[in-house]
Amino acid sequence: MRLRPLLLSTVLLTLPLAAAQAQRADTVDTSLPTQLPRSARPDAYRLTITPDAAKLRFDGRADIDLTVLQPTRTLTLNAADLTIGRASIARGKMAAMPATVSLDEAAQTATFTFARPLTPGRYTLGIDYAGKINTQANGLFALDYTNNEGKPARALFTQFEAADARRMFPGWDEPDYKATFDLTARVPARDLAVGNMPIASTRALPGGLKEVRFGRTPPMSSYLLFLSTGDLERIAMKAGNKEVGVVTSRGNASKARFALESEAQILPYYEQYFDYPFALPKLDNVAGPGQSQFFGAMENWGAIFTFERILLEDPAITTPAERQAIFSVEAHEMAHQWFGDLVTMGWWDDLWLNEGFASWMENRTTAHFHPDWGADVDAVQSREAAIGLDSFRSTHPVIQQVRTVEQANQAFDTITYQKGESVISMLEGFAGSDTWREGLRRYMKTHAFQNTRTDDLWAAVEGAGAKGLTAIARQFTTQPGVPLIRVANVRCEGGRTTLDLQQSQFASDRREEVAARPLSWSVPVRASVNGGPVTQVITAGPTTRMTVPGCGPLLLNAGQTGYYRTMYDPASAAALLGGFVRLSPADQYGELSNANSLSGTGYQPMARALDLLAAVPQDAHGKVVGWSAARWSGLYDTLGGNAAAQAKIATEMQRRFGTRLAQIGLTPRSGEPVLDTTLRPVLISTLGSVGDRTVVAEANRLFAAWQSNPQAIPGSLKSTWLGVVARNADQARWNQLHSVAQRTRGSVERTTYYELLGDTANEALARRTLELALTDEPGKTVSAGMISAVAGEHPELALDFVLAHLAQVNALVDISGRSRFLSDLASGSDDPATIGKLEAYAKANLGKDDRRPIDRAIDRIRTRLAQQGRVKSETAAWLARRS
Repeated sequence: MRLRPLLLSTVLLTLPLAAAQAQRADTVDTSLPTQLPRSARPDAYRLTITPDAAKLRFDGRADIDLTVLQPTRTLTLNAADLTIGRASIARGKMAAMPATVSLDEAAQTATFTFARPLTPGRYTLGIDYAGKINTQANGLFALDYTNNEGKPARALFTQFEAADARRMFPGWDEPDYKATFDLTARVPARDLAVGNMPIASTRALPGGLKEVRFGRTPPMSSYLLFLSTGDLERIAMKAGNKEVGVVTSRGNASKARFALESEAQILPYYEQYFDYPFALPKLDNVAGPGQSQFFGAMENWGAIFTFERILLEDPAITTPAERQAIFSVEAHEMAHQWFGDLVTMGWWDDLWLNEGFASWMENRTTAHFHPDWGADVDAVQSREAAIGLDSFRSTHPVIQQVRTVEQANQAFDTITYQKGESVISMLEGFAGSDTWREGLRRYMKTHAFQNTRTDDLWAAVEGAGAKGLTAIARQFTTQPGVPLIRVANVRCEGGRTTLDLQQSQFASDRREEVAARPLSWSVPVRASVNGGPVTQVITAGPTTRMTVPGCGPLLLNAGQTGYYRTMYDPASAAALLGGFVRLSPADQYGELSNANSLSGTGYQPMARALDLLAAVPQDAHGKVVGWSAARWSGLYDTLGGNAAAQAKIATEMQRRFGTRLAQIGLTPRSGEPVLDTTLRPVLISTLGSVGDRTVVAEANRLFAAWQSNPQAIPGSLKSTWLGVVARNADQARWNQLHSVAQRTRGSVERTTYYELLGDTANEALARRTLELALTDEPGKTVSAGMISAVAGEHPELALDFVLAHLAQVNALVDISGRSRFLSDLASGSDDPATIGKLEAYAKANLGKDDRRPIDRAIDRIRTRLAQQGRVKSETAAWLARRS
C-alpha cells in the first residue's frame, strides 16, 4: 500500500523536543577530545538545502543558534568541500556583524573572524554556502540506477558518520555537540523528500520545485541528521502508537513488506526492553540502490538508511541468508535508536557503546523472534571473528584512542562490533539477565538526549545489583587481547571434577612474547561435566582452582558466552572428542573454532583440530555443518600443489557434504526447516569451489536452461548456482554472464551479476573484470565490489591493479573506507612481496597513527606464511594416516 508522507500537527512535533529539553543538561565536556576550540557550542541549526542533482551541486543556508562560552573574535566550525559565501553573526537587536572566512582544507574547518570580540551569550550565526554532491556515500551523495521503466534515475541520500556532516553544512561535527535541527529541502515537486522527522509543511516554489520543511528534531549529534530525495515511495504501518515506514525507489515497495513487518515487530519489543518509548513520532528505513565498501546501513535517528540488498526482498535474487539479514540488520539499526541516538557516546573512543550494544541487541532480538535461525551459534561466530583479530599485535582495546578523522573511520571494525558484543554477552551472564536489563533501563533514563562514557554504563549496571562488574568490564574493554585458559590437574573424586585453570594470553603472531609477559583478566569461566549443571568461577591470578559436579568429559566455556581461548590437556581433549556429538550446536561450533585456532597458530598439533573436525556428524546442526564445510574447503586450498592430498579432501567432502546436500535436495521444499534452507546454498557453493563434478555439472545445466527460461533457477539460489558457474567459467560463459549483467534492470540483481564476474578462478578473466570495473558501465558504487570479488581468488592481482590505478579506484570507494578496502584486498595473499607493497602504500598515503588496517593485513600475512609449512605437512600426514 502506497501512503503519502506522514504529516503531524505542530503540537505533536513539539512533544519529543519538550521532553528532551526538560531532561537536557548539555554542557561542553572539556575533558573529551576535540578538534575544535571549546569557545562556543551550538544549540539549534536551521538548515535549507537546495540540491541540483543533475550537476551534483547544492546550495545551502545555515542559521545556527549558539552560545559563546568565553570571549573570542573567532568561531571555528567543521567544513569540508564547502564554498562559503556571506556569513554574519547577530545577537538580539544588535545589527548583524559580518565575518571574514578562512578555510583549512587539511583540518576540515572554516574559521569565522569578527571585527569585535564576542562576549559570552546567545548568538545566531548565518552562513550562505555551496557544496558538492558526491558519488560515494560521504556527505550528501547520489546513487544512480535504472528504474522499473528501464530509464536512468538518480536519488540523493546522506551519510554523515563518522565525520561527514561537515560536507553538507558547516557546524560542530563532533558527537558531544548535540543540538536541535530544523531541516528544509527545496526539491523537484514530483519527488519525495525524507528526513529524521515527519514533514511539517510543504509549499510550491517557482521552477517546478517545492519546499519541504521537516519538524524540529530533539537534541542530537550532527552525524545522525538525514535527508533523502528522489522518485521514491513510502509504505507504512502502525507499531503501537508510532508509525514505521520503508521508503524505496518507485515501483519497489512490494519488496519492502518483510522489512516493514519486521520493523513493526521490533519497535514495541525495544520499547518494552528498554522501558523507554521511541523518542520520535515515526521511524523510516530508507532503501538506497548500490552499495558501500564501508557500511551497509546507518542508524540516522528516525530515518535509517540501508542499501537495498540488505533491506528489500527481491524474489529474483534474494538468498535465504540475505532474507535473514534484512531482519538482523534492522534489529541492529533500530537498537541504535536508543543506544547511539537517544544516548550517544561523548567521543569516538567509546564508539563500542553504539556498535557493540547494537550488535548484541541484534542477536538477542533475532533469537527472540526467530529461535529456529540459530542465533546462539551466530553469537559464537561473532566472538570467533573478534578473537581472530584481537590475537594480533595490531589489535586495540574496545575503548580506543581516536584523535583523527581517519582513526574515527577505522574505529568501525570487528573489535568495536563483535568483541564489544561478546564482552556484553559475558557480562550479562555475570550480572544475570534481569539485573543487566535493569541497569540498561537506568542508563537510558539517566542519560537520555545526552552523551556518555563507558563508565556511566558500568555505574548503572552495578547500581542495579551487579556488584563487582566494573572491575571485570574495565579489564576486557580497556586492554586488548585474548585470555588463554589452560586446563590442568584434572581429577574426579566423590562425583566431582576438580581442575586448575591456568591463565595466560593467546596470541596468533607473538606467542613467546605474550607468554613471557601476559596481560591479566578476571575471567568468568563457566564449565560443565558430561552435560551436567554449569558452574562459574572468576579467575584470580595465574591459577584458579575450580570444582564442577559430575565426572566425565569436561567442557569449559559452556554455552560459549566467555571471551577467551581454552586449551585442554591431552586427556581432557580426548574425552571431549569422544563426547563431541552430545554437545549443543553452539558448544560444537565453539569447540571446533577454538581447536582450529589453537592448532593453526601452533599451540597444539593440527591433528587435535582435525580429529574434532572429522567428528562432526553428517546430521549436525546446519550452521555447524556450514562451518565444517568451509574448513574442509580451506584445507583444500591450503594444500594447493599437493594433488594427492587435495583429491583425498575432495573425496571426503563429497562423502560428507554431497550426501547431506542429497538429503536436503537441490531445490527448496515447501515447509522445510529454515536451517536446511540456509545450508543448501552453503553446500552448493562449497562443493562447487573444489570442483565437485555433480555440483558443477548441475550448475552448467541450470545456466544453459536459464539462458532461455529466466525461471529455470529459483531466485533464492540464483546467485549460488551462478557463483559456481562464474568460478569455473570459460570465456564463453563469462561473456554470457556479462551480457546478463548489462541488460538487468533491478539494482540488487544487476550488482550481483557484476560482482560474480570477479569470482572466476581464471586469471585472464579476472583481469577483464578489473578492467571492466574502471569503466562507467557497472556504476559508481558497483566497481569496488567487483575488485573485491577478484581479490577472493587473486589477491595479489587485485592489489597490484589497485596500486597501479590508485586515483581511479579511490574515486570508487568511500573516503572513509579507502585504507580498509586496500587492506581487505591484500589480507588473503600468500606472497611475501605483498608486505612490502602495503608498507609502501602506508608510507605514501597514511599518517603513522592512521595505518591500523594495513598493519592488520601485514600481521595476517606474516603469521600465515610463518605457519604455512607446518600446517601443510601436519595436515598431509593426518590425511595419510586416515587412508
